[in-house]
Amino acid sequence: MKAFMDKEFMLQSPTAQHLYHAYAEDMPICDYHCHIPPREIYENRRFDNIAQVWLGGRNPDGSYFGDHYKWRVMRSNGVPEEYITGDKPDRERFQKFAEALPMAIGNPMYHWTNLELHTFFGYDGVLNGDTAEEVWNLCNDKLQHDPKLTVRGLIEQSNVAFIGTTDDPIDSLEWHKKIKEDPTIKFTVAPSFRPDKVLNINKPGFAEYMGKLAAAVGKEKLACINCVTSALTDRIEFFAEMGCRASDHGLDYIPYREATTEEVNAIYQKAMKGEAVTTEEAEKYQTYILIHLGKQYHRLGIVMQFHYNCLRGVNRKMNTLLGPDTGFDMINTATCGGQIAALLSALNDTDECPKTIIYSLNPGDDAQIGTILGCFQNSEIPGKIQHGSAWWFNDHKIGMEEQMSRLASLGLLGNFVGMLTDSRSFLSYTRHDYFRRILCNLIGQWVEDGEYPNDEKALEKIVKGICFDNAKRYFNL
Repeated sequence: MKAFMDKEFMLQSPTAQHLYHAYAEDMPICDYHCHIPPREIYENRRFDNIAQVWLGGRNPDGSYFGDHYKWRVMRSNGVPEEYITGDKPDRERFQKFAEALPMAIGNPMYHWTNLELHTFFGYDGVLNGDTAEEVWNLCNDKLQHDPKLTVRGLIEQSNVAFIGTTDDPIDSLEWHKKIKEDPTIKFTVAPSFRPDKVLNINKPGFAEYMGKLAAAVGKEKLACINCVTSALTDRIEFFAEMGCRASDHGLDYIPYREATTEEVNAIYQKAMKGEAVTTEEAEKYQTYILIHLGKQYHRLGIVMQFHYNCLRGVNRKMNTLLGPDTGFDMINTATCGGQIAALLSALNDTDECPKTIIYSLNPGDDAQIGTILGCFQNSEIPGKIQHGSAWWFNDHKIGMEEQMSRLASLGLLGNFVGMLTDSRSFLSYTRHDYFRRILCNLIGQWVEDGEYPNDEKALEKIVKGICFDNAKRYFNL
């Protein structure tokens, strides 16, 4: 029987162990998509206790922050909501999580949590209800006194070279500017352009948001669709000046419905008057905006990312009570592969298709995505169109193996840009280690089975590439 999470954790063959320790283990991290706040990096926040890091709490505006993966574990174990997003003392909240964790056998949360305890706090036991007090005291003492456990310390000891945050077009990027001007910060932090609210013409708050976008570019209002695209160009260029390497679009599905400028302008005017727009009208507007954005991304060398097929806030009662991103989302089954291809094709017609990464929350889309890639690759860069890493509910051993196996079967795994945290926690960099072990085990097994030669030079290039080098090239680091 293997020991739990020893140094060969998840490395099931001698080849896997060699690839991991020789080529993957010490590679830098490019965390090109996450949700950590840049202000906390600049201010080098020190957390009071482990519950703050893991379970979060309430923002000043009443919204919630924290790891909704952990919240779902607690809810699934029957923990009352007052211990999850409520006002119960942090020690009691932590106890409830610790008691729930042993039930998470087979869940990546079990591995992530214990990896974080081992890596950052030197704890070699396992977290459960009985060890909660011991872990609480150990972690809190280190969080309060260890110079390596401030926000910057956590990033530096994790060997993170680049962080791509997620930022609204109207953001002033003041904290990014301060980080950029601080010579004591050795890693790069860049904003990512996330214009979801501009695209959500059929959702509440659209007109109010467009007023804020107008103010961000010094206008009283955005009177027409050309004003909207001009404002977006202005903001994208500002983001590019601040070092932006990527955009991100979190859409229910990717639309494609062609329309003239005049048609789209009429739809926009209708929405700004507070009138309802039809699904067809919304898709025409969204397509028009996405094509404009794609061309700007290509011009400025910014990667375009699409995250889709999530059905959000499905528990109406709890979503109303707590708001979005609090753990009430699920995999959706929207079918939009043809629309994705049509959008890329429209951009390709004028040679303005940007580097693009496509993620679906539904693993059933993996094969379709794998075949879309091959239709739009070109000589600009190896792997110009990417199948994004296993996302969210697929971010586990099975999901990662399936995503990489599908990519390998239909494209070139060797050009994959690899893992990201997609996290709100500064302890989540261990997820890169988790991914690298799974990667090396998968490749190692192919070599052990005689499906790929034991070619040291080729294997080194592939493993190092997927761990860091491909992302470094792809995002122009």
